[in-house]
Formats: sequence, structure tokens, C-alpha cells
Amino acid sequence: MTRLKGKVAIITGSARGIGRTFAEVYIREGASVAIADIDFSRAQQTAEELGEAAFAVQLDVTSQDSIDAAVQETVAQFGQIDILINNAALFTAAPIVEIDRQNYEQVFAVNFTGSLFMLQAVAKHMIERKKGGKIINMASQAGRRGEALVAVYCATKAAIISLTQSAGLDLIKHGINVNAISPGVVDGEHWDGVDAFFAKHENKQPGQKKKEVGEAVPFGRMGRAEDLTGMAVYLASDESDYVVAQTYNVDGGQWMS
Repeated sequence: MTRLKGKVAIITGSARGIGRTFAEVYIREGASVAIADIDFSRAQQTAEELGEAAFAVQLDVTSQDSIDAAVQETVAQFGQIDILINNAALFTAAPIVEIDRQNYEQVFAVNFTGSLFMLQAVAKHMIERKKGGKIINMASQAGRRGEALVAVYCATKAAIISLTQSAGLDLIKHGINVNAISPGVVDGEHWDGVDAFFAKHENKQPGQKKKEVGEAVPFGRMGRAEDLTGMAVYLASDESDYVVAQTYNVDGGQWMS
């Protein structure tokens, strides 16, 4: 299938994990993809592995200069940007009385502020080009409700849902659709750190939290990056032209809204 034939996407944090999986599927659907990541050597490796439709871009979403340069490099390489996925994010967790201000500022700088100004930079290009576009933010079920030990991360993802609504309503007049994907618990290397945190603060054995959250999903298991790709392709394709400012749960039934 080539539902994204001729399209150009920039995916933040796509050297590994969910972002890389999105890039692989977009390329299979006919798109060219900028692998934008703070780990440039890993981005180069990923781009090489994915072939000539992939291009590595250095990107630190906490730096406006880096954001502007990444957008310019992508346009210079491919001539346009039709799709943005704001995927780069950090996870953090701590009891309320142990939240560290520096860590709080770092996580908000990446998860929310970085997404806002990446969205802004790409939207400016799309508006100037007058061909519309698709912007997809990565939210989370954590943005749907608070969690006792995950206040900062939950707050960043709640802010992403709100940003998606506001930006979606503002940019649709330019033919730019802004929507979001809200995953549940998704298995991957990042879960080692999450599991270790809960092992410490909930007195659990290593691996116990991961097992529990997987069993609690109505579908019967944790999500996989591949479970998110159908929605990512749909929201980037012409099929979603009438979809505006929505956040879609792709979580095996964990949250209903």
C-alpha cells in the first residue's frame, strides 16, 4: 500500500522505539522520512538501515535554533514537509514531595514546550507552502487522569491533549489537521526504567509492575509500537482530512472517552 506516496514526514525522537517504528511504516506507505533525534549517530544508523527514503537530522527539541535548523534541513533534503509526528518525550516519576524542580523543567521542556515549538515551526512552513498538512502529537493515557507517583509526566501529556485541541482549531483554516494519539502502556526498552521506579516506590519485585499492568489491560497484554501504526498512518493520510483537534486512544481498552 502507498497511502502516503509522495509525502514527507519529520518524526521527532525516531532513532529508536516507537518513533522508529512509525518511520518504518511511513516509508512502506510511500513517504520519505526525516529521522530527527538528539542522538544523531543513532539517527544516522537508523536512516542508513531504513534506506534512501530516510534522512538523519540532528534535533534537540529544547533548542529553538535546533528546531529551526531541523525543519530547514528537512525541506532542503526533500523539498517540503507534509507530516509531523511530535514523538520525542521523557518519562519521570516521583512522589509529590520528592519532585525535583530541575527534572520537572527538563521534562516539560521536552514533552510539552518542545512539541509546541516544533509544531509551530512546521506549521509556519506548511502555511507558507499553502498545501496544508498533518500534525500528530503523542499524548498518553497518563494525560487523561492523574497518577499519584507520576504527576509531572501526566501533566505534560494533559497539556499535549489541550495543545492538540487549541492548535487543531487554529490551524485547520490553513488546511492543517492537528490530532493526537494516546497510547496506553507500551512495551519497550523504556519500561525497564519505569518498572525499576515502581519496584522502588511500591516495594515490588523487578518485573512485577510490568506484569501487573499488562494483565490489567482489557485486551490482555501491553501494547506494542506496531499497535499504534494504523492510527499514525490514518491521521497522516487523506482519509483523516475531516478529523480535527481529536486525541485517539489506542490502548487496548484502558481508557474510554
